[in-house]
Amino acid sequence: MSPSENQISVEQNSSTLKGDESFVIDDYGSQIDATEEIIVEGTGKENIKDEKRWQKAGAVIMILLTIAAILLFFFDYSGIFSINTLFETMQFKMDKTFYLFIAIGFFAQLIDGVVGMGYGVTCTSFLMSMGVPPAAISSSVHTAEIFSSAANGYSHYRFGNVNKKLFKALLVPGVVGAIAGAVVLVWMGDEYAGFIKPVLAVYCLTLGIRILIQAYRRKERTRKVKRAGWLAGTGGFLDSFGGGGWGPLVTSTLISKGRSPQYVIGSVSLSEFFVTAASAFSFFALIGIAHWQVIAGLMVGGILAAPLGARLSGKLPLKFMMICVGIMVIVWSGRILLSLCL
Repeated sequence: MSPSENQISVEQNSSTLKGDESFVIDDYGSQIDATEEIIVEGTGKENIKDEKRWQKAGAVIMILLTIAAILLFFFDYSGIFSINTLFETMQFKMDKTFYLFIAIGFFAQLIDGVVGMGYGVTCTSFLMSMGVPPAAISSSVHTAEIFSSAANGYSHYRFGNVNKKLFKALLVPGVVGAIAGAVVLVWMGDEYAGFIKPVLAVYCLTLGIRILIQAYRRKERTRKVKRAGWLAGTGGFLDSFGGGGWGPLVTSTLISKGRSPQYVIGSVSLSEFFVTAASAFSFFALIGIAHWQVIAGLMVGGILAAPLGARLSGKLPLKFMMICVGIMVIVWSGRILLSLCL
């Protein structure tokens, strides 16, 4: 065989080997792609299943808590079971009362973490039904809320739910409003306690109705938020004066402008920590801190619920959650008004 023929033969064999190698590489690459698709598809299905499990768990919790709140109101109003009697019989028993306040704090913080509203108004509604004085309610709620709102705000920040620009716009006006609300409430004091309690009950009832209306309102196109500072200042003032309202007013207003609920809830929740701290320190400077049993119970319950609330944020239908919160607030505010009228 001539050298030229040998060269041709070698080149043919080389090209054959390269072709086989290319086929093997292409085939192996396609297998990898197929495997990755299977893995991604499987992971996606697992994530969907996980999301559904969280949705079902959260929905069951909210339904049970809503039913429990309504039944408790019915039994209390009908005279079968009295919350005031329960509180009076347990007030010297630290363990039972403490667990009751833990449950209230957990429930209130779970609501607040999921829908960005409801902690203050929920705690205030329950504590007012127990006969706690208005100034003591707001002071206790905001002192306990420092810790739970810190955990809640950090959880939202960690999950990427915070819009920094919106957070900065709410921060300073909210703090100023909170300080002003605390000063006005303490200035009115016990002298106007008989006037303040029905006003707070009507205020909570109004917030509950507002939450329900917001739940059924059609989502609007995104609009620029004007006067966010005034909104935050008003929310901070009412939150200190009424023991709650930062979330229902600020969150619902921003969402009604078509803003993303996830980022509104996260930003409002993070700024709520600073608003709450300003309110709590104002009450501490003006009247001191009392009712440590209430504070400790609400604080422990809130800290336990904060990560769960942030985890469920955006997972449950917002309309469903707001309906549950609105119904409970209306029921308990109505109970307070009925007890004052009768």
